[in-house]
Amino acid sequence: MTNFPAAISFKIGIYVEYFVKWLMKYYGNVFDAIGASILWFLLNIEKFLIWLPWWIFVLVIFIMGWRIKKFMAGLLYAALLILIGGFGYWELMMSTLAVVLISVVISVVIGIPLGIFITYNAKIEVFMKPTLDAMQTMPSFVYLIPALLLFGLGKVPAVFATTIYSLPPMIRLTELGVRNVPKEMVEAAHAFGSSKWQTLVKVQLPQALPTIMTGINQTTMMALAMVVISSMIGAKGLGMEVLIAISRIDIARGFESGLSIVILAIIIDRLSQGIANRYKIPEK
Repeated sequence: MTNFPAAISFKIGIYVEYFVKWLMKYYGNVFDAIGASILWFLLNIEKFLIWLPWWIFVLVIFIMGWRIKKFMAGLLYAALLILIGGFGYWELMMSTLAVVLISVVISVVIGIPLGIFITYNAKIEVFMKPTLDAMQTMPSFVYLIPALLLFGLGKVPAVFATTIYSLPPMIRLTELGVRNVPKEMVEAAHAFGSSKWQTLVKVQLPQALPTIMTGINQTTMMALAMVVISSMIGAKGLGMEVLIAISRIDIARGFESGLSIVILAIIIDRLSQGIANRYKIPEK
């Protein structure tokens, strides 16, 4: 009586497996083309970042920190980047940054239109909200399985898994920003003869921009959170160093690579938050 009855059994995962295998069988060429395109962009961005002289990159971050935050913040960010270079992880940092940038760009391209679409479609919203909840609560390791099946090992599945994991905040905050635009402003735009598209582009999106920028910030942070996990499927970078340190129980290597990820996350977070704050409408 204490054991759960064996007669009550549900097998849902097998249908997901059938669906993924169906995609591989009938749309394998499509995923190969998508993978090749992502890989081309990723490799070119990575090559550019590695080719860029280190001092120019540090100088750009210093200027951004100075202009967005303050002089001392820019100086601190530059010093932290030099610290990562001192650890010997400069190229690995650039590889990680390339994966994060591509993942964030894809998330923005998909997330903003989808967030706007949900705002104007109540039926889709009812379906999408629990789906986004599931995507955010699903263990991140699970995303590696379909990524491996569809794209194999390497950087492309890492981008795919990272994008899926980091996409929900972009959709949610875009929808929230557009929905929270005051109704009076929307009605005034309509009263002056603006179409729905003109109202969206000229009124709602500018008003929602601070919230959308916050969504980009959250998406970037979640993409960085996938760095170590993505290294398990062949994505080189700082996450790979953490994984190697764990397998070898190398405390020094693990601390330096982990600290490098933390530093990169702090710099990106502060800069993106600073940009988002510039678009905020001051309270009266």
